[in-house]
Amino acid sequence: MNYRLMAVIDIGSTAIRMLIAEIDEHHNWRIVESAGKSIPLGRDAFTTGRIGTKSLRQAVAILKGFVEILKGWSIAPEDVKAIATSAVREASNRDTFIDRVAIQTGIMITIADGIEENRLTYIAVQYALAPISAQISRSNSLIMEVGGGSTELMLLQRNHMVAAHSLKIGTVRTQQQVITSLGHRENMARYIAESVQTLKDHLDREFELKRIKHFVAVGGDARVAASQIGEQKYEYYTIVQKADFNRFVDRISALSIEEIMDSLQIPYATAELLIPGLILYSEFLEATAAEELIVPSISIREGALLSYTLHQGHVVREKFVDQIKASAVSLGRKYHYDEKHARQVTRMALRIFDDLKKDFQLKPEGRLLLEVSGILHDVGTYIRTAGHHKHGQYLVENSDIFGLTREDIQIISNVVRFHRKRAPNPSNESYNRLPRKERLRVLKLAAILRIADALDRGHNDRIKSIRLERDENRLIINCNATGDIAVERAGIAEKKDLFEEVFGLKVILR
Repeated sequence: MNYRLMAVIDIGSTAIRMLIAEIDEHHNWRIVESAGKSIPLGRDAFTTGRIGTKSLRQAVAILKGFVEILKGWSIAPEDVKAIATSAVREASNRDTFIDRVAIQTGIMITIADGIEENRLTYIAVQYALAPISAQISRSNSLIMEVGGGSTELMLLQRNHMVAAHSLKIGTVRTQQQVITSLGHRENMARYIAESVQTLKDHLDREFELKRIKHFVAVGGDARVAASQIGEQKYEYYTIVQKADFNRFVDRISALSIEEIMDSLQIPYATAELLIPGLILYSEFLEATAAEELIVPSISIREGALLSYTLHQGHVVREKFVDQIKASAVSLGRKYHYDEKHARQVTRMALRIFDDLKKDFQLKPEGRLLLEVSGILHDVGTYIRTAGHHKHGQYLVENSDIFGLTREDIQIISNVVRFHRKRAPNPSNESYNRLPRKERLRVLKLAAILRIADALDRGHNDRIKSIRLERDENRLIINCNATGDIAVERAGIAEKKDLFEEVFGLKVILR
């Protein structure tokens, strides 16, 4: 059997870690080596706003050591995926950091935004909890990962994503705030409780937390607790009873860092940040109806590795895409969108996309962006019907949609903006900031969405289905409709110009 070696490097707030995996031709994988070293990147970035010279040099030295390990495995640079999270992401000198690492080690770092962290965490969790996925899917779940600089939260209603957030709270950041405010670590639990109350209230408005039955705790601090008091069920996760967890948190909170090290046999860097991490989990756990914590043994690094195999596995990929669409629907419901109209427009848009994709080089990822744009194209009516395309752009641009990068959301927000009224022009700053390739994608998707929106202009689902014909110069839309479609004909006449310009096809409605 043929194997391929792949490495993932995670540059976090408290450590730089690497794993090397062996992937077979069926995309099964196993870890063959892992390495990691502590580094205070978060302490620098969250205190001074930049990564200090000493930490930068230390990071380069660690990564040079990793390069030697990679050479021993004969792993090519294109098979190394290096990601940096909140500490590097928030540092004012992050470009210098990335450049220095690239020059001195050859490692090319990608900054993972909060949405990407959510995506990779979700992929890892789904893999780890596969043996109980059917059980979990019958109830509501909260997935929570506490890191050094941020906390990732995902709310799932019967396995459908309803909210995903990246919060600027983490163990390093919280500990620094406590010491700055109080001068000591005492009363940390009260400080954290008061700090996160507003966040919990916000989440509770999105989805009543007491309806959550499964609490999935991802991250090193949760794994430390699980190793001490949990019961390992399968290879990739451990169960910790709520009562046992609360007793453990109370016991550890009463100890000094040195006593924690001695009691749990863990290094200083882990012990120092264990208490704020455990308290953060405890605060959110108490807000739910969960009676146990499910603690996966894998992390964002395995998520990045699985992200590669995701493109190869049809079933996993489809399940992931479903969650993206569920997150978009949840956002639409938040803004009281016309769900029936959105479904109708999206269905028509995808039908047109599929007809054009071969001849006009429309990529599969564009189809997903069009689908999300179709779902959300009218959310701006929540603010005001007049100019709702502009309001919709603002709402989408400032929202998180699970599984989509910030670049994806920029494209979608522009498609929403241009689904009606004027086509893009030099005064549209958000459009003109996009790379040329993405501007062209916006034009194509917005042109398709305009036609689809016109086909349900009356929001009455009058056109039940369409059959498309094309010749050299025309796109003929044959409608199976009930009643008069004069309104839809007027809509096509009004909105067809961009489509005809972009695709060079005259639109005929029959």
